[in-house]
Amino acid sequence: EVQLVESGGGLVQAGGSLRLSCAASGFTFDDYAIGWFRQAPGKERERVSCISRSDGSTYYVDSVKGRFTISSDNAKNTVYLQMNSLKPEDTAVYYCAADTTGACTSYDYWGQGTQVTVSS
Repeated sequence: EVQLVESGGGLVQAGGSLRLSCAASGFTFDDYAIGWFRQAPGKERERVSCISRSDGSTYYVDSVKGRFTISSDNAKNTVYLQMNSLKPEDTAVYYCAADTTGACTSYDYWGQGTQVTVSS
C-alpha cells in the first residue's frame, strides 16, 4: 500500500523558515516524481514544487522561487521542502503527492496534509 505522510508544518513568523517532510512507503522514489501542493482557505489548490526522479529536474511556482527548495533523500524515501523567508501568503495546508509517471504531470497518491501558518 502506497502511503505519503507529511510533517513539519506549524506556526512561524513572517521571515522565518520551516522544513516539510514527505515520507513515502509502499514504493521507492526511483520511478516516481513527488510534488508539493498547497491550498489556502477559499483558494484553489496550487502546485508549489516538484522533483522528478527520472532526470532530477525540479519545478517551482514563481511565487516561491528563490525561497523554497525541494530535495530528496532516497535512503530515507523522503522528500523535503525547505521554506525560507516565509510570508503570510504562504499560509495553507501543504500536501505532497506522488506522480507514477515520474514527470511531475499527474498525481496518483496524496498525503493527508500539514498546516503551515505564517503570522505577520
